[in-house]
Amino acid sequence: MKVYFYCLTFVFMVATLSGCQDQKKADPIIAESFNAATPLYDSLLKVTGSNFTDYPHALNPDGSLKFLQIDEWTGGFWPGILWYMYEYTKDNHWKEEARRWTESLETNQYNTAHHDIGFMMYCSYGNALRFEDNARYRDILIQSARSLCERYSDTVQSIQSWNKRKSKGDKNLWEYPVIMDNMMNLELLFYAAKVTKDSSFRHIAINHALQTMKNHVRTDYSSYHVVNYDPKTGKVLHRQTLQGFSDQSTWARGQAWGIYGFTMTYRETRDIRFLKTAEGMADFFLNHPRLPSDKVPFWDFDAGEEGYVPDWDYRPEKFTEKPRDASAAAITASALLELSALTADVHRKGKYKEAAIAILHTLASGSYLNTQGDNPYFLLKHSTGNLPSSNEVDVPLIYADYYYLEALLRYRKQQGKENT
Repeated sequence: MKVYFYCLTFVFMVATLSGCQDQKKADPIIAESFNAATPLYDSLLKVTGSNFTDYPHALNPDGSLKFLQIDEWTGGFWPGILWYMYEYTKDNHWKEEARRWTESLETNQYNTAHHDIGFMMYCSYGNALRFEDNARYRDILIQSARSLCERYSDTVQSIQSWNKRKSKGDKNLWEYPVIMDNMMNLELLFYAAKVTKDSSFRHIAINHALQTMKNHVRTDYSSYHVVNYDPKTGKVLHRQTLQGFSDQSTWARGQAWGIYGFTMTYRETRDIRFLKTAEGMADFFLNHPRLPSDKVPFWDFDAGEEGYVPDWDYRPEKFTEKPRDASAAAITASALLELSALTADVHRKGKYKEAAIAILHTLASGSYLNTQGDNPYFLLKHSTGNLPSSNEVDVPLIYADYYYLEALLRYRKQQGKENT
């Protein structure tokens, strides 16, 4: 009996110590953030109801909820957020709502009006397929990929982001504009290639990534927002910006899209060129002398700096402090966590992971996390959508929340692997 008692005591002590170690390693910001999100997203569900034509996007200047329609670029983030809530909580309440909002986007599989179908459909249906083996969802994603491919030109070797339009300030006509954001849509094509065994999807994705690497990324690994091509020859006509400070500056969220997009492309291809580009862009972001110490960037790294000339009505006196962009920080944190697991460079591996965790801790602080009821719907504060157009400046944005939750879940998975 004594031996039996001692064995039980030993097992209990080991289990207790192991549990304590797991609790010690489990970063509390993960639970705190998801707990803070619960009442906010319940509130957002109540106000949206079953209005499956308008999707929550941001807050208006008067504090009211701003919606975008079903065919706009951010529709997939709300169902994606709901899937992330289900992934963390395992509460079927979130799963049912995620399914409803995901399925509401079905008609977008035929949307060829712009390049953002990857954001819209992969953030929703792509997440759904991680929890439900649904053949219809796969078919919808495959058709979505086909729709995206309709915007690809063999001549330009890129997917056209926007239709022909005037540039900011009508400076130039953009005949075939491609933006850095477009890198994020390639994951949909890689998915379709794997499911269908049709290599054309992969071919288009790789060509687009190579052209973006060649024409959007500067020698110091900073990035242009917009590259305009001649659709007849594929020649670069202009390198400009729409949402950044100036054509030569580095728009923070554009840099974040690049880090994330090239990291994902390396994951799917194992082409070292994409890894080097992701690392270079990440190093530029993290090593920049104007990156604040809390690692949440200003909306543009070069805003108001000497030598950078804006093409919009910039009035320094309007800005007592340069706005931050929490969305750029969240995207970067998520990308850095994946990049830290993919890079073979031991120094960079530690650097990227430490930076990602530092960013997440900043975003989880009272300065950025909506724990005091600053608004009834969104988790992160202080993002900047399009400052040159005075649109969505220092507001919560749906995609900031999406990538923050994604980063937290990636962080948790990495911690889980370390604890085993």
